[in-house]
Amino acid sequence: MYEFLPKDVREGLEKARKQDLYRKSRLRVHTDDEIFPVLKFWGTGFALDAENAPHLRGLVDLFDGSRHLYQCLIVASEEENGVMTYEFKRVTEARDKAPLDFVRPDNAPIALLGQG
Repeated sequence: MYEFLPKDVREGLEKARKQDLYRKSRLRVHTDDEIFPVLKFWGTGFALDAENAPHLRGLVDLFDGSRHLYQCLIVASEEENGVMTYEFKRVTEARDKAPLDFVRPDNAPIALLGQG
């Protein structure tokens, strides 16, 4: 699209586009010991900057700021225009408490008071 522009101008435009995507997104991918900012996120995957992100594969955690959103099993899909795309094999919503293994009635008491 910008083939008629000089190379340094094209690189500057690409750098500005990536910086704009960084500012708009608070999403981060956490691996064992590294954190990568997410450029784009959609229902079946996400995209990272290809310069900073390796070909990730396996289990990662997706955060919005400090809030844990998902635990994901991912595979690297493709690299295009400096953006690495990853697809979800499995996405599990992160929860702050363990799920119940029974149905809790709507009118169940919250707590029991002892005699006393």
